[in-house]
Amino acid sequence: MIFIVMGVSGCGKTTVGQQLAQQLKLPFYDADDFHSKANIEKMSHGTPLTDEDRRDWLATLATDLGQWAQAGGAVLACSALKESYRTTLQSHVPEPFHWVLLDGPKELLLERMGTRQGHFMHSNMLDSQLATLEKPAYALHLSITNTPSQLVEQIVTALQQNPAVGTKPADSVTTS
Repeated sequence: MIFIVMGVSGCGKTTVGQQLAQQLKLPFYDADDFHSKANIEKMSHGTPLTDEDRRDWLATLATDLGQWAQAGGAVLACSALKESYRTTLQSHVPEPFHWVLLDGPKELLLERMGTRQGHFMHSNMLDSQLATLEKPAYALHLSITNTPSQLVEQIVTALQQNPAVGTKPADSVTTS
C-alpha cells in the first residue's frame, strides 16, 4: 500500500507523512531527499524547477515506489503538483496509490515556511507552486488548519471507512 502525502511547500507533508507512516507501520520517504544537487541549488537560489528539472527526479521516485510497493508499501511526502507528475509516480505500480492532498490558506503556508530552519525552499516560490498545483479530485482533501495528529486520524478513519479512499479510478492508472 502506497500513500502519497502531497501539496505545496509548507502544507506539512513531511510531518503528516512521518506520523502516518508510524501509525501504519510503513517506511517513510521524503521526495525532497531525492532531488539532485543541481535542483536543490536552483531552488535554494529562489528559482522554481521546470518540468525538465523534475524529469529524472520523478523517474527515480517512480522506480523506488515500485520497489517499495513490492516490499509492502510506504508513505512518500511529495509535492506532486501536476497530474502528469502523479502519472509518472504511479507508472511502476499497478495498484492505485492513496493520494492525500494537504491544502490551506496561503497566509498559513507562508507563516509555516517562515518558521522553517535550513530548508532550501524559499517562501517567494510559493506563488509558483500554487499556480502549478492541479488539485486531483480523486485525492483525499484535508485542511491544514487541523493539527498533524488530527490529519493522520482523519486519513486512518477515512481508510477504515473506505479502503479505496484517495485512489484514482482503476481505468485511469497506467503502468509501464
